[in-house]
Amino acid sequence: MPHMHLPHFHLPHVRLPHIHWPHFHIHFHDRPLSGEPHPERPFHWRLYWCEALATAVLMIVGLVCVILLTAPDTFLGRLLAPYPNIQTALCGLCFGMAGTAAAMTPFGKISGAHLNPSVTLAFMLSKKIVWIDALGYAIAQVIGALFGTAAVYGMGMVFASWRTLSSEVHYGATIPYTKISVWYALGSEALVTGLLIITLYWLAAHPRYKAVTPWIGGIFFLVMNPITAWLSGNSVNFARSLAPALFAGEWTNLWIYLIGPFAGSSLAVLAIQFDLFGKIHLLEARLVNFGHHGRVPHLDDPHFKHAAPEHYDAYRAHLEELAKLKAQKNAAQQDT
Repeated sequence: MPHMHLPHFHLPHVRLPHIHWPHFHIHFHDRPLSGEPHPERPFHWRLYWCEALATAVLMIVGLVCVILLTAPDTFLGRLLAPYPNIQTALCGLCFGMAGTAAAMTPFGKISGAHLNPSVTLAFMLSKKIVWIDALGYAIAQVIGALFGTAAVYGMGMVFASWRTLSSEVHYGATIPYTKISVWYALGSEALVTGLLIITLYWLAAHPRYKAVTPWIGGIFFLVMNPITAWLSGNSVNFARSLAPALFAGEWTNLWIYLIGPFAGSSLAVLAIQFDLFGKIHLLEARLVNFGHHGRVPHLDDPHFKHAAPEHYDAYRAHLEELAKLKAQKNAAQQDT
């Protein structure tokens, strides 16, 4: 029997993708809103409009709560007037929870609900969002804040009593305390914004606390407002301060709410990058994962998540299937 030489089989070298334990998060090059945009899609208009609408929700809910809690002629205003610290804390809680409500709308789920130019600036400085999208978000936030405040103002054109209540508290405008130097108000805005950014980053970098993260705005301002709100109102959000100032005509030291929050946000990111608060690795700049190849979630399914660009066709098929099911459901309802 002749001697047989079997061929040698060499297994190909297999390179496993990087896996982030314990969450099995595969890192693709096409990161959400980071890196270079697709040349055919430099702008994400759907995201900007959703961010504007989410910010409008923040302003409507937040300003209505502040007016009801602080106007002298409301039931809550009279009840809480002898307890200014409790009143201020509740204003912080309600405005913070207004941000939670905005984030939970379909608009907020799609855009990520930054709701605040200072938050967007922090993400941009961390290279989690490119400058062109950061600019789009900031403009959207200002537009959304104006629309939201206009809605609150418009209620006064329909109901005279509401116009009286809202004008008494300057439509919820943030105004620095005038009996001390404005530099204290500026420092307060920078400090509180910096603490907010550090808190948001720390929670975003620790997914095990994701149950707390949506509620952190209300908790944060519930604690901070009695301590520092008397200095500046604890705006930490230029869009939030600008819009009521326009309608109330309160332009006193408005620059504080631009420079203070932006400075606080920048210093917070710098401190995080120097590991002054430990290793904080922020994976995402938003709640819904998407990339620069047009794979922005739709209102039909804001929770839909996808990974690499080649899944775009699958995403389109998914949306078409949703539309087909919706059409079938509507047809069945019409038949009955």
